[in-house]
Amino acid sequence: MSRTIKAATTPSTAPSGDDTVGRTVRELIADVRRRGDAAVRELSARFDRWEPESFRLGDAQIAELIGTLDPQVIEDIKTVQANVRGFAEAQRESMSEIEVETSPGVFLGHRHVPVQSVGAYIPGGRYPLTASAHMTIVTAKAAGVPRVVACTPPIRGEIPAATVAAMHLAGADEIYILGGVQAIAAMSVGTETVAPVDMLAGPGNAYVAEAKRQLFGEVGIDLFAGPTEILVVADDSADPFVVAVDLLSQAEHGPDSPAVLVTTSERVATETARHIEEILPGMPTGDIAGPAWRDHGQIILADDLDEAYRVADGFAYEHVQILTENPREALDKMHAYGALFLGEGTCVSYGDKVIGTNHVLPTRGAARYTGGLWVGMYLRTVTYQEVRDPQASADLGVLCGRAARVELFEGHARSGDVRAAKYAGVPLDWTGHFQAVRA
Repeated sequence: MSRTIKAATTPSTAPSGDDTVGRTVRELIADVRRRGDAAVRELSARFDRWEPESFRLGDAQIAELIGTLDPQVIEDIKTVQANVRGFAEAQRESMSEIEVETSPGVFLGHRHVPVQSVGAYIPGGRYPLTASAHMTIVTAKAAGVPRVVACTPPIRGEIPAATVAAMHLAGADEIYILGGVQAIAAMSVGTETVAPVDMLAGPGNAYVAEAKRQLFGEVGIDLFAGPTEILVVADDSADPFVVAVDLLSQAEHGPDSPAVLVTTSERVATETARHIEEILPGMPTGDIAGPAWRDHGQIILADDLDEAYRVADGFAYEHVQILTENPREALDKMHAYGALFLGEGTCVSYGDKVIGTNHVLPTRGAARYTGGLWVGMYLRTVTYQEVRDPQASADLGVLCGRAARVELFEGHARSGDVRAAKYAGVPLDWTGHFQAVRA
């Protein structure tokens, strides 16, 4: 039986119970819905102290911003986006369209049709999060989305040039320097200058996440995002220093980001905890990673790897890193995770920033029932039907009449009756609830 070496002091998945965020977001969305651009401008000035003549960047502005960046930054953005694009395109190619003849003259099929417009939210705040542009925009374009609107907030009153470069190179059709609920609302409900989109994608703070939740249904969304999560499964072969570094790499996302180690080795558990305490004081983002580890960090000792995998599945975390002698074993043993990172040669940070898989992943236990953002989320799998043979349509018409009348759907039954009559001469008699029978 597993035992806890270090416990979290604050539940990571518990809702706050405070409806202040919900009420505030509801009011802000209603204001944008009612007053459009005027509301967006006032909210941007209020929350971001940002009130330019136009929130949308023109081609010349974009070129000027890109020109301020070191060429190596541009080259790196292009390389990472090529990785993301290559994997997304491979995923798209794996999605076959089908057409089958289920019985003589009856053809059924499905096609994968792109969403026609997507709003990509690229968060800002403390850091220019260029990687979110790669994940949301590049993947949408790989799916064939014709219009991608991208929004990102100013950072300390400045336009984040690297983020703009990433959005532009990813293929964004419209770029707005606009953040928060006002950006989500503008893209979703539309204003005088921003045409509404069909779907929203991208992470954000609690207010952005709540705005997406409230607007879901009016528009589609990718995922309900929560704090970033990491869980490491390790045996005695793991390097405790590497484990510690990798746990803290994700804890720096936010003070509410949980980091969990599940290990079969008491040595790895003890030494990992020691390394974390040694690393934190000198870590530039220790003011965030420290509280995250203190309040949400856990170390759990399991009897064997089978138990470790079961414990890990119980967390159903966003990122699960496997540092064991045989990491690929987890592909068969584990079932609930957003993404697996197998072996010491890879790490969650690769997935976040450079390797090519998508980093928009399910959190707060959602990995039990969904995967993360991928090219397929921007596609609608739609079906079509065609009955080419008159006799087949007549036979289906007779069957439809019987099946629909069992459910007391007379109108449905009559749609079948008329085809049975037209194509096979079955007499129509709708006095009472006549069941068509082949003559």
